[in-house]
Order: sequence, then C-alpha cells, then structure tokens
Amino acid sequence: MLLSPFPTYVKDKFNPSDFTVSLVISVFAFAAIISRFVTASLMRNHKRNLPMMFTGLALASVATAIYPFASSVAVLLVLRVLFGIGFGMASTIMPTIVAKIIPGNRMGEGIGYFGMSTTLAMSVGPIIGLSVLDGFGFGTLAAMGTAAGIISMPLAHIAAGRRKLPAANAASVRTAPSSPGAAPKPKSPFNKKLLLPCALNVLLSLTYGGLLSFLALYGKEKHIGSIALFFLFNALAAFIVRPISGRLFDSKGHIAVIVPGAVFSFIGLILISYTSSLPLLILSGLFYGIGYGAIQPTLQAWMLQISQPHEHGTANGLYYNALDFGVAIGSMLLGVIASATSYGMMYRFSSLSMVLFVVIYIITLAAVRRKRQHNVQLQQMS
Repeated sequence: MLLSPFPTYVKDKFNPSDFTVSLVISVFAFAAIISRFVTASLMRNHKRNLPMMFTGLALASVATAIYPFASSVAVLLVLRVLFGIGFGMASTIMPTIVAKIIPGNRMGEGIGYFGMSTTLAMSVGPIIGLSVLDGFGFGTLAAMGTAAGIISMPLAHIAAGRRKLPAANAASVRTAPSSPGAAPKPKSPFNKKLLLPCALNVLLSLTYGGLLSFLALYGKEKHIGSIALFFLFNALAAFIVRPISGRLFDSKGHIAVIVPGAVFSFIGLILISYTSSLPLLILSGLFYGIGYGAIQPTLQAWMLQISQPHEHGTANGLYYNALDFGVAIGSMLLGVIASATSYGMMYRFSSLSMVLFVVIYIITLAAVRRKRQHNVQLQQMS
C-alpha cells in the first residue's frame, strides 16, 4: 500500500529530486537484501524460524507507524532501512516454510498459487494506497499499513498452530545420513545454476522498480487521474495467468513460460510509455501483468527445482534479493534517466531491460546445451 504512494508523498512534502525520491524505494530494498543474507544464515544454524518471522513483522510494523512523524528525508530513509530489515526477515522465512509442504512434482503450480499473494499485494496494494493518500492523507495510509502488519502476526500464529510442518520431505529423507552414527553431510558449494534465474529476476524487477517509483508522478504529468487502474488490471492479468503458467512450467519447463512472458512485459512497457488515455493505460497494465505474472513465479519455482531441499532457504533468499536488488537499481537508474529526459522516455529505456532479458536467457541456454552435448560426446568416445 505504501510503495507506490511513497514517492508522491516525499515529492509533495520535501520537494527533492527524482533521484532522491528513488532512494525511498532503493534503500528499503538494499536493507532487505542484507537482512535476508543474515536471516538465511540464522535459519541454517537455528530452527526457531517462527520467532524470527514475528520479529521481522514487528520491526516492519513499528517503522510504518513512525513514517508520518519523519521530519526530513534523512529520517524517513532511516525508517525505510528499519522496515527493510524486518521485511527481509519475514519474506525469507515465509516461502521457505511453504516450499517444504509442496510436492516436488508440483513445485511450479504450488509456488504459483503462493506467489498470488505477492502479486495481489504488489498490484492491489498501490491502488488502495494511492486512493487513501488522495482521499485521507499519508497519516491514515501509514496507520492502515501498520494495522496490516499487526494483523499478519496472529494470522501467522494461527496458521502455524493448525498444521504441523513435516520435519523433512521425501527428498530430504533420501539425502539424510543412512545411520545415526553417519558423518554429517558436508556443506555444499554455491549452486551456480541459480545465477541465470537470479540475473533474469534482476532485469525483470528493474522494470517494476520504475513503475513503483514513478507511475503516480507520470500520471500527474499526463493528467491521468486513474493511474492506479494500471495496478488493478496488472493484478487481474497476473491472477489469471499464474495458475496457467505454473502448470505449464511443470509440464513443459521454464522456456515455455519465460520467453512469451518477456514479450508481453516488453509490450506493456512500450504501451505505458506512450499512454495518454485510460484505455491505453488499461491495455498496458494487462500486457505487463500477463508477462510479469507468468515470469515471476516461474523463476522462483525454477530456482527451487534445481536446488536440494536443504538449499531452499538460500534459493528463496537469492530470489527475493534479486527482486529487491532489481527494484532498487531500477528506481535509482530510471530516476536519473527521468531527470534527464522524461517519464515516457524512461519507460522506453526500461523496456530495453526485457530485450536484454531474452538475449541473456537464450544465449545462456544455448551455451548450456552445447556443453551438455559436448560432454555426451566425450562419454561416448570414452
């Protein structure tokens, strides 16, 4: 609810540059990234995940409650760091718990359904936030955000109490030591297969950073009063496509989802860059929602699929870190471009990220395929 209205609030109250406005988004994202690394380490060494999740939710709620009392951009940025730490803790633990209860052969579908919560929050939230900011002010918006954080804590407690999480799924049982006296499994090296989906997630999230940071300001520039409708139709499209893309991933693999999704995202960004009317705004939201809603859960399911069960915490942390890193870099980089050109031109530059997305994806897959064929040939010769 606060992500998209925040830049407008900061711009109206403190009148900083577009780059300074982008820091409201980026410092939160960078804080969340660092927090996730620490949280993932704690999860490996300690089993008390739920208390850590509640601590993160509490930190985020406290920071949100104090937002309206910030007297300067500097104070606001400190609070954004505090929020990022809490958000990073909670968002690392939640999907890791979820991944443990999804059958391995339905990971794409399961993560797709779970991912709807993030998509709906990131899409419907800005609609609510922008409406509340216009109608009731930032104080009311911060109070609603605080209430949402507080309500989530007893809900999480109820959910945790109603079902018993399995100690290990089938895959983790197979990788456990064969006897009580067996030596513990050595720490595995970093899974390099995660690098490609991480890089793709950064490029996709870069485009979303530009939408979160500047779409409301773009709407003011274009005199489009219902700019929040972009997020509404983005949410509707993503809600529809997510279950379909999840099942498609399980049956056909990630290539059947990622390339078409990138094309839809590219078209959506081009359309928004030329938007001057409500119908074109809605159309751009639909196209971008289809692409973003298909790609995002596919990348997460892909990362979990190529990871061992004991690596799921690390994989989820990398996934969300890549997302937040892309949003942070996108907010700052596109903020510089917007200051030098215009918001419309900024979104056209943003669309080039999806071109690079497809190029990197295809080239890397082709290289992996050539290497695999070469290894098969060597084995046949030997």
